Parts: sequence; C-alpha cells; structure tokens
Amino acid sequence: MKGEPPNMLTTPTIDGLHALRLAGMVRALLEQREHPDYDALGFEERLGMLVDRELTERQNRRLDRMLKAAHLRLSARIEDIDFSQPRGLERAAVLSLAESHWVGAHHSLVIVGATGLGKTYIGCALANAAVRRGYSALYLRGPRLHDEIALARADGRLPRLMATWARTDVLLVDDFLLRPLGPDQAADVLEVIEDRVGLRSTIVTSQLPVSLWHEALGEPTVADGILDRLLEAVHRIELSGESMRRTAKSRTSRQDSSPAQTVESEVDGRRPGRGPRRGEGR
Repeated sequence: MKGEPPNMLTTPTIDGLHALRLAGMVRALLEQREHPDYDALGFEERLGMLVDRELTERQNRRLDRMLKAAHLRLSARIEDIDFSQPRGLERAAVLSLAESHWVGAHHSLVIVGATGLGKTYIGCALANAAVRRGYSALYLRGPRLHDEIALARADGRLPRLMATWARTDVLLVDDFLLRPLGPDQAADVLEVIEDRVGLRSTIVTSQLPVSLWHEALGEPTVADGILDRLLEAVHRIELSGESMRRTAKSRTSRQDSSPAQTVESEVDGRRPGRGPRRGEGR
C-alpha cells in the first residue's frame, strides 16, 4: 500500500514465494532490496532477474543430484585432461565426444590401454560431460557388476536392477574383462548390453585389447552376441605409451621444489593453487 515501509510490502511476497518453494527468487529479491542500484531497473527487468535466478538454482540442484546419482569414481573434467602426455589421445576427438552427440545417437564408447594411461579418468570425464548436458549416468566396475547381479538375483531384485541400468543414458563399465568371464557372467553381460543397444549408450574401459575380448568372454556364441551389439556403433580411444604414474614419479624425483610448487598432474590430481583432486592415472 502507498506510503507503507518496503518491508511491509515484501514480507507477504517473500512468505508466498517460500510457500511456492521458490527459494531462488526469495534470495534474488532480498538481494535487490539490499542494493539501491536495482531501483533504476524497470519492473519486467527485475522480475526477469528473479525468474532467471530461480531457474539457474534449480538447474544447479538438478545437476548436483545427477552427478551424485552417477557415482563416478573420479571427479574428472574434460578441461583437466592432459593432452601433452604422448599416449595416442587426440584432443579434437575427445572434445568432439565431450559434446555428447554420440550419447544422443545411442552409440557406445570403448577406451582401451595398459594400466596407468588414464582410461578411468577419461571415461569419468566424458560421463561427467554427458551429465552436464542433461543425460543420466552410472559408474560400475566390471568385477562388481557381476557381484551386484548375483546379489540382486538372490534377493529377488534382479528385474528392478536391470530396469534401472537399462534406463540410464550412459552406463560406464570400468575395468571390463579384468579377468576372463564364466558362462553365467558372460550371459549376464549379454543381457545388460541387449537392453541398451540402440536405446542407450555404454562406455567400456579395459586393459585388454578389443581383439582379445572374444576369447575372454568365454562361450563363443555368447561372445559373438556381446561384441556384435557392443561394437555395432562404437567410438574407440586406444591409449598407448608409458604409464602416467611412472612418468609422474620420475618427474617428481627430478624436482627439488616444495609440495606447494608441484607441477600439474592428472595422476596426483593437483594443480598449482588448487586443493587435492582425485586424479587420472587409471
């Protein structure tokens, strides 16, 4: 009402925004009240800023939920990948994959190479990029995938578990074929892949070259089925070279600097001026 103090006018509005669960708009409105510069803006401009704040905060909360639900092993980001290390990693190819068009097309991605070359980090970074573009993701270690299936089968949760995995836009299976699979395990993998082919995307990392997968999958008919589906529309990253862990250790041993001067490394996960970050050397 004209002539009443500003607080008298805005308190009911703030209460109403709280009731509507528009906390972002509440915070933005309170900021506008505290800064006289906003008085020069028109009503629609100020209202638009309130709406933008609410949308931004909701998007950020949704992103946080999706990243937590993904259970990514590493907090990896595309911008932190080290392309200077000679390991057969092409910057243009990785940046193109980071656009996540392959996820929209329901393609698969295979990352192979010896231990210590950063397979897990790259896989997690690409899954992270997909989540930031609105796709759901889930990280699973290959050996534990079979344990989860066995437990779910024993307590009657298997159909629900398989349905959850089938709905996930990007399923990251890390350390695939770390050891050869038995017949039942291979059959389970076939079911997981069958639910996803042409409908969802799968990232697979493995120390084993793709040419040796058929033998490691065991029973030839099942192996044929898995590889035919998984490799039908696939992007490949084949890493080679010296382990990044060994390179980092060698580099550290040659340096006479303090911990605060540590050179940036995906392996130890540190950057100058940053706190610890879980790193890439997988």
